[in-house]
Parts: sequence; C-alpha cells; structure tokens
Amino acid sequence: MLLQDKVVIISGVGPGLGTHLGTLAAREGAKVVLAARTVSNLDSVEGAIRALRPDAQVLKVRTDITCRADCAELVGETVERFGRIDGLVNSAYIPGTLSPVETADLDDWRMTFEVNLFGTLNLVQAVLPQMKRQGGGAIVNVNSQVVHKPLAGQGGYAASKAALAAATSHLALECGKYGIRVNSVFLGWMWGPAVEGYFKALAQELRTTVEALKQNVSEHIALGIIPEDRECAKSVLFLISDYASVVTGASLDVNGGDFFPT
Repeated sequence: MLLQDKVVIISGVGPGLGTHLGTLAAREGAKVVLAARTVSNLDSVEGAIRALRPDAQVLKVRTDITCRADCAELVGETVERFGRIDGLVNSAYIPGTLSPVETADLDDWRMTFEVNLFGTLNLVQAVLPQMKRQGGGAIVNVNSQVVHKPLAGQGGYAASKAALAAATSHLALECGKYGIRVNSVFLGWMWGPAVEGYFKALAQELRTTVEALKQNVSEHIALGIIPEDRECAKSVLFLISDYASVVTGASLDVNGGDFFPT
C-alpha cells in the first residue's frame, strides 16, 4: 500500500476531491484525519471511507483553517490519537466572487487570501513543529491552473493561489534540512460536483447542453477529457508517499494536458 500506516491530515474535505482524497488515502493504508468547517461533510467523507474500508482508522476534527486555535487543536488531537503526522494535504479553499479586477471588491479578495493563503499557512505552521520533532514529513498544497492560465473573473482567486505557490517554494527551501518536503499540485478543469453544477447552470443560461460544454472544454485538453476528481486525487497523494521521497519544491500540473489557448 502506498501510504501504509502514514498519518495524513486532509483539510477542506467535502464532496468531490476531498472525498476521494480521504477514501484513496484510507485504501492505501493511511490513518486519515479529516478536517473541515462543516460537520456534515466530515460525516459524509467518513461514511465513504467506512464503506470502502470498514477497519480504517479515521479521526474527524471540525476545523476552520482561518482560526489558529482550530489548527492547533487539529494537530493536538491528531498527535494524541496517532502519535505523529506524516502528511498534510491542504485542499481547503474558497473561490471568491467572480468579477473583473477593475471593479473587484477588494474586501472579497482579502477574504479569499485569508482562506487560500493565510489559512493554509496557519495549518502549515501548526504541523511543522511536530514534523520537525519526528524528523520529517510531507506537505502538499493544492493549487490551481488558473495561476498559469487566466480565466475571466477569477483574478482574486488566482492571485491568492499565486501567492500560495510562492510561499510553497520558500517553505520547500526552508524545511528541506528537517526532512520535510513541500510541493504544489496545480489542478485544472476537474470533473466532480463543483464543475458539474457550474456546467448545468451555464448550459441553462446559454441554452445548450452539459455535454456540449464538456466537449468544448475537452477539445483544448491533450487527453481529450476533463479529468475526474478521483484521478486527480491520486496525483496529490503520490506526493505524500515515499515514491516521492526526493521530490520537494515541485509544481505538478494535473490537468490532462490543458496547455492550449481557448
């Protein structure tokens, strides 16, 4: 198993990617710690894990990553239960409000940064002392393709993720001497509940079909598909595993080859 007996914290769990990160980590032998603001999401993901692997060791901790006390409590409960922290997957985020940069509400941008950058760093700072004590660990920050390939209206989200990318590079440099690896995964279009809901609303607005929209997007992706969230989760967890033991400071594009202009 890829993550046998590793203790892995996953933030922002919920429908889609968060569920697959939790279930796949458990399937690969990890002791999984689920963190999210919404208790029903924690319960749902735990249920999905139990359905797949009834004997899985799972800890649920309600966590708002913008609250440093919550992050400290999450780390404390994890160490008390499992004794160590081998991996942290930062998947918690908010997209912010879609708007042109020229007319954007900068308070909305600040809130987006508060979650996507500062909230993520709250949790990173909370786990680092434990990882240093135990002599190593791995952190993966889930980032977005929009940093490299702008999408109209997503300036605030992209700016917050670009800042996170810069912080990740510096963390990799600073933490390497402690045996702690820090990497980024840049996700593109990803078929799951969020994108499916967006396509349904857009199809109604444009008087077209979801399939037509999927086809339009897929034409610009080398593999000719919108990658499914469960497949993207595998790449995230690879960077936690020992197969990536000498990988740090990396920026892994997980997008099916979406490098062509739209």
